[in-house]
Amino acid sequence: MTTLEIVGGQVLRPDMTVEHVDVLADRETGEIRAVGDVPAGDESLDASGGLVIPGLVNAHTHVAMTLLRGYADDEPLETWLQEDVWPVEATLEPTDVRAGVELGLVEMIETGTTGFCDMYFDVAETVAAVEEAGLRARVGHGIVTVGKDGDEARADFEEGLRVAREFDGAAGGRISTAFMPHSLTTVDADELDEFVPEAREAGVPVHLHANETTGEVEPIVDDHGKRPLEYAVDRGLLEPEDFVAHGVHVDEREVDLLAERGAGVVHCPASNMKLASGIAPVQDLLDAGVMVGLGTDGAASNNDLDMFDELRDAAMVGKLGAGDASAVDAPSAVGMATAGSAAVAGFDSGRIEAGANADLAVLDLDATHLTPHHDLVSHLAYAASGTDVRHTVCDGEVLMRDREVLTLDVDEVRETAERHAAAVVERAE
Repeated sequence: MTTLEIVGGQVLRPDMTVEHVDVLADRETGEIRAVGDVPAGDESLDASGGLVIPGLVNAHTHVAMTLLRGYADDEPLETWLQEDVWPVEATLEPTDVRAGVELGLVEMIETGTTGFCDMYFDVAETVAAVEEAGLRARVGHGIVTVGKDGDEARADFEEGLRVAREFDGAAGGRISTAFMPHSLTTVDADELDEFVPEAREAGVPVHLHANETTGEVEPIVDDHGKRPLEYAVDRGLLEPEDFVAHGVHVDEREVDLLAERGAGVVHCPASNMKLASGIAPVQDLLDAGVMVGLGTDGAASNNDLDMFDELRDAAMVGKLGAGDASAVDAPSAVGMATAGSAAVAGFDSGRIEAGANADLAVLDLDATHLTPHHDLVSHLAYAASGTDVRHTVCDGEVLMRDREVLTLDVDEVRETAERHAAAVVERAE
């Protein structure tokens, strides 16, 4: 069977209008073939009473950290990382990473996320899990040189470059890669200067955390006399396909710099609120023409991977930060979780039109909290939940039908994750 027809529902179009039309996906190319009055497909997916939307894209996360969900909470970022997260992560083995990733992939499929960008280690385990689950991903090895000697630091950078080269194009093209230094304050500048040009030669973008807290801004200003994103440009960063996570503490010049250079920003509102990192100036970024996507960050600082929660948080905190109820309106929030995140991650997804990736989710509108149907875009931003997702499709393949995940054994994934999480905590204590 080469085509999949999604029939009987309403469809969210790229201009944020909603139409009663059908969608035809080509499974050989993984693309949407037609939208409208389409010919019958070889297989049909019933969207009656539902809303077909682009699959959500989680543009910044650390999927394997599902194993640490609820392990360490209610602490500022630096303390949380250095005293709790990094020590326990040091005990992780590849099989633990695989268990955590599979748990996260199930959660994403169940909540309508079809693509994500992941920064972690033991990337081969993530790649294998993604290939089996059927999702789309951009992956990279998170490079951290804090506390490492020169040889260890170089080895970490070399691993990041090796991963970026080896796995780009894996899983039939559903997997792409990036070079991923953790942040400007957790990697060595000399190695950045050496390895970023090699990443350029490899043809992969660079993704890193930036301006997440004032603790990431002040040391760079003190040591170099310039703002972090200006310092990043000096290191060869912020090229058009590059993207940074968080961007909470960016000033007006840094906003303009991102817009001028075409680099993207991934807004992670739930993590930023939970860690009290601050409120990113999202409306200012959007007004300046910066590409803005949404991410959950890891499940240890969120604590879930439901992108509907994230886009609601983005809208709410965006208004609060701007002091303006009209800021980060519903279409903007939905757009960041779909087309915005896809653009930042480099996926040809996030919109329902011919030629785009056939990455889709179908929401069941027959729910009390989605009644009445005055404005379905408003419902997506302010009322919908990942539990409303009925079907999930990626690359033209059905990953979940009628709430049943088809590509992974959900019960086995949960049991395995529980077992590995307990073992990891026991080793760390």
